Amino acid sequence: MDKIKLLTFSVIILLILNIVTLGFFIFSGNQSEGGFNGRPKPEKIIINKLDFDEQQVKAYKELIHWHRNNIDSLQEQIRDTKQRLYSELIKSEVDNKVKDSLVNKLANIQKEIENTHFKHFQDIKKLCKKEQLDRFNDLTNELSKIFSKPKPHDD
Repeated sequence: MDKIKLLTFSVIILLILNIVTLGFFIFSGNQSEGGFNGRPKPEKIIINKLDFDEQQVKAYKELIHWHRNNIDSLQEQIRDTKQRLYSELIKSEVDNKVKDSLVNKLANIQKEIENTHFKHFQDIKKLCKKEQLDRFNDLTNELSKIFSKPKPHDD
């Protein structure tokens, strides 16, 4: 009988811990607002820093949709090209022409990604009203920081 009581007590404790953990995640703030490590999403940072009105936010969200679709497509091309590149390692002798061609293709896709990012910010700039352009210019100095993953902390 003691083992049954101990088992029942353990199950109840684990159930309570699970409920508390779920409650923590649910009530610790709107998760969709956060980006990396609880930092605000870049989308929210840009909207706030530029003080976009409702029309600008709507247009900006359309730009985000276009940008994400293009970047996702390019990332898929990178994955496929890398798969083809690394499959060259299976062969007994690597064809350097094929390898170089695939590496060049990867470089071109990466170039296209950077051009897509740049165009995205040009389009954001076009959304800005005259009085927002100074804030946009300030924002450009922070872009690499906003879109970078946080550095791991050394413990």
